[in-house]
Amino acid sequence: MSDHQHFETAPEDKISLSKKLIYGLGAFVNNILAAAIGGMVIVLNLGLGMNPALVGLLSALPRLTDAITDPLMGYISDQTKTKWGRRRPYIFCGAIAVGVIYALMWQLPLGQSENFYFWFFLTGSFIFYLAYTVFATPWVALGYELTPDYHERTRLMAVQNSMGYVAYLISPWFLWFMQSDVLFDDLVDGASWLAIIIGATVIVIGVIPAIFLKERFNKTNTDERVEAASKVNLAQLNKVEEFPTGIKGFFRGFVITLKFKPFLSLCGATFLVFNGFMLVSSFQIYVIIYYVFEGSQSLGAEYSGWAGTLSAASTFFVIFFVSWLSTKIGKKKAFYVATVVSIVGYGLKWVCYHPDYPLLTLVPAPFMAFGLGALFTLMGSMIADVCDMDELETGERREGMFGSIYWWVVKLGMAVALAAGGFLLNITGFDVALGGAQTAETIHLMRLFDVVIPMVASAIAIWMVYTYPITEQKAHEIREELEKRRQTA
Repeated sequence: MSDHQHFETAPEDKISLSKKLIYGLGAFVNNILAAAIGGMVIVLNLGLGMNPALVGLLSALPRLTDAITDPLMGYISDQTKTKWGRRRPYIFCGAIAVGVIYALMWQLPLGQSENFYFWFFLTGSFIFYLAYTVFATPWVALGYELTPDYHERTRLMAVQNSMGYVAYLISPWFLWFMQSDVLFDDLVDGASWLAIIIGATVIVIGVIPAIFLKERFNKTNTDERVEAASKVNLAQLNKVEEFPTGIKGFFRGFVITLKFKPFLSLCGATFLVFNGFMLVSSFQIYVIIYYVFEGSQSLGAEYSGWAGTLSAASTFFVIFFVSWLSTKIGKKKAFYVATVVSIVGYGLKWVCYHPDYPLLTLVPAPFMAFGLGALFTLMGSMIADVCDMDELETGERREGMFGSIYWWVVKLGMAVALAAGGFLLNITGFDVALGGAQTAETIHLMRLFDVVIPMVASAIAIWMVYTYPITEQKAHEIREELEKRRQTA
């Protein structure tokens, strides 16, 4: 049988559009919280006068705990057994908790010292991110198990990715809302009310996936040990070593997940594509302002805004195009096509970002949108396939562990990119005091980094996905074997 054989989605494996949209509501909640915490933190500087360095620490320090809390929550979710399922209780309670905590942490008392605000917000942030993890990690894992079909998983991820992207169309207006003189006394007052609105929205929308979606798996490790053992010989069940639980079970699952090569290929590719994009995200603005518009911040901001809007609009098209394309040529090849298009987009910046033709600044945006638009549509679907392959080899299902580690890699990539971006800017010799009179070498290096780094990172990502072994044919064979086990057990 050819590796390129196509398998149609069986009716019983399809997820209704309503359920895809319900799952996608979780993506909206996830992204609106991420966008809000990132966009509103400026209030601590502009509204309360906190030192920008302290504001930066407040943004970075709470995320350090994610390396432990995310996988731990994934493991807890994988091991949970209730009549409501493994994921849904955490999604329901987590949505309520994170909404309430987010609203409370922005009720900042006036007239306090900088030290007070730092510790008040730092403490609140640690609690907020813990609640955020309780909601987000089981929600991600739930998506991996909603359907066993190779292509339906991609369609599900396309819907949730597009719904999540709506949050990033809303969030740029947060600052405008908070600083409205008509509605609020000051920026801090605006932030407190916006946080209440966001918190209430998160609670109302976030519990919906927990209420209306059903889980395919609600079993203990013992049940799945029986399934794994049945492949060899049910009579030998007593000889199968008991899977450890508790702390030993967590570290065992953590190590197995990190050693699973197909999963590492996806993590590495994601880190490179996402990190390459984020690393130069600030460079693009600097190049537009100081090269295309020779130091004019107003014109640079306007054209950057239009480029961002065009990119956002293009991303919606990319998500569904890539979903369709993957059903025709497979997920790996769809990733190759989309990533190559994004590489072309990055390369176009060298030509289109030109002082004599400012409108050409908009041209690369739709091409670059293929990078991230395809990444988070295809990777979620491919990790779901990885979960099946892992079950085939280990007899366990650990969607929570895979999802938590994958998204921690994304967070790590963002943190590394933001830190390295400032370092690279210093390497160029950029001096804000010079305004539009930056040296020719500085402009050249800024343009070079802006173009070359994401191109190289994306090219390496293509090579990493090339080593990923799960084709449509392979996924079909894995599913058949798993279903045979379950019928036998």
